[in-house]
Amino acid sequence: MYEKPLIFCTFATLYSLNNNHLRIMSKKRVLFVTQEMQPYTAISEISELVKSLPVYTHEKGMEIRVLMPRFGTINERRHRLHEVVRLSGMNIIVDDDDYPLIIKVASLPGARLQVYFLDNDEFFKRKYIFNDEKGKPYDDNTDRMVFFCKGVIETVKKFGWAPDIIHCHGWMTSLVPLYLKTAYGHEPLFTDTKVIYSVYNQKNIPKNIEKNFLTKAAINNLEAEKLDAYQNGKGINLDQGAINYADAVILGSEKIENTVSKTINDLDKPKLEFVDEEGYLSVYLNFYKELMS
Repeated sequence: MYEKPLIFCTFATLYSLNNNHLRIMSKKRVLFVTQEMQPYTAISEISELVKSLPVYTHEKGMEIRVLMPRFGTINERRHRLHEVVRLSGMNIIVDDDDYPLIIKVASLPGARLQVYFLDNDEFFKRKYIFNDEKGKPYDDNTDRMVFFCKGVIETVKKFGWAPDIIHCHGWMTSLVPLYLKTAYGHEPLFTDTKVIYSVYNQKNIPKNIEKNFLTKAAINNLEAEKLDAYQNGKGINLDQGAINYADAVILGSEKIENTVSKTINDLDKPKLEFVDEEGYLSVYLNFYKELMS
C-alpha cells in the first residue's frame, strides 16, 4: 500500500532536482552593447576589442548577442544586413516624439555570431557618424543616444532573452546602466542582470551633448534627480553617470580622465584594471564569471 506513493515521491524529487540542475547548467548569457565594432565601424580602439571579445566568450561556452547602431556608413549590401521583421515595428519615444525602431541583423564574418543593428532613418541615415562633413557635432546627438539606449532595452525585452551580463562599450551606451536600474528596474527579465560599463579614453564625445541632456534623457517619467550622477559641477559627464549606475567597471584604456578615475576609486564596486590587448580576453571572461557567481 505504501510503495506507490513512495515511488511517486522519489520520481517527483528526481524530476525537481533534474530541472534545477538544468537551470544551473544552462549557458550563461552575455549581451554586448556597443557604439562600434569591426568590420562595420572603426571609430576608436573599442571597435577591435568588441569584435574579438564576443567571439572568444562564445567559444568558451556562453550564449552571446551583440547590439549596435546601424550608422549610415555601414554598407548593408556588403555586410549582408537584413531586417528582422518580428523584432521591428516598435516606437521609441524621445523628447515626446515617436520614432520607429527597425532591427537588422548580420552574421559576423568568420564566426558563428549574429550582430543586431538598431536603425532609424531620422537618426542614422547619414554619411557621417557623430559629426557632419565640416566636423561639427550633429545637433541631435543626445536624441540619438537616448533612442539607442532605450531601443537596446526594448529589443532585449522583445527577444525575451534574460542576460546574465550586459557589457556596455562607448559613450553612446552610457544611459543603459541608468535605465536598467531606474525606469526598467521593475522588469523581471533584468532581475539578475549585472551591468558592466567599460571606460575608455574617448575623444569622440560630441561637445554639444550637454544641450537639453537632462530633459531628453529623462524617459518614462524618470525623476530628474536620478540624472544627478551625470553632472560633475561643470557640466555633463557621461562616463561618471554610467559608472555610478553600473554594477562593475572595466578600465578599457590605459589612461582615462582624472575625474572619471576619481569617481571609480570613490565607489565600492568590482573593478577590473586595464589589461593590454595580448591578455585581456581570458581576464575579461574570468571577471564575468566572478560577477555571475
